[in-house]
Amino acid sequence: MPLPKISEARELSDQQLSEEILVVKKQLFQLRLQKATRQLEKPHQFKHFRHRLAQLLTVEGERKRAVDQQSKELGVKSEE
Repeated sequence: MPLPKISEARELSDQQLSEEILVVKKQLFQLRLQKATRQLEKPHQFKHFRHRLAQLLTVEGERKRAVDQQSKELGVKSEE
């Protein structure tokens, strides 16, 4: 199972991105639960899901910064 690509995360809409973040967080929770009950069969999935979550949060942060930057630019132009 190869690590997911960040380009896949960038193709998602804002709504899909939020939903995917929740899904990955739930999957990580399930993995931690399986580990605690000694039922974990694929420990490598921790790495994959943490990697995916980091990608999704990075894309979400990039989009928020872009929106903030645009609003600042519009605010400066309207004051002049």
